[in-house]
Amino acid sequence: MAVHLKSDLQETHEINVTPFIDVMLVLLIIFMVAAPLATVDLPVDLPASNAAPHEKPDKPIYVTIQGDLALALGETPVKRNDLVSALDGLLGDKSKRIYLRADTSVPYGEMMAILERLRAGGYLRVALVALDAGGKEQAPQ
Repeated sequence: MAVHLKSDLQETHEINVTPFIDVMLVLLIIFMVAAPLATVDLPVDLPASNAAPHEKPDKPIYVTIQGDLALALGETPVKRNDLVSALDGLLGDKSKRIYLRADTSVPYGEMMAILERLRAGGYLRVALVALDAGGKEQAPQ
């Protein structure tokens, strides 16, 4: 004696979109609440920049300000008073871009003093080097 069970229920092959819409509306509300919290509270009028990206040269010239405020041109230590003359001897062309790296412990005034020294020496194309999110050095483009 065999028992034969037959189901009267059939499978439906349609997607129920109601839970999907509910989830999307909840996410929309979360982003609408979180977006104003992510903005900066300080009112700053930033200048617009339309600078085109620059290619990084094969051998960039780095001026480094170390944590103890010592200067280095490339890997060579240099005195503050000799910075411009060392750059003149190395480059000869004041239109080349110089990359300025500074330790995070360097005071802002010290970095500005070096930038002023470079400007007074005729070096006007100075790029500041920072770390990107991955920890690699990256100059602004």
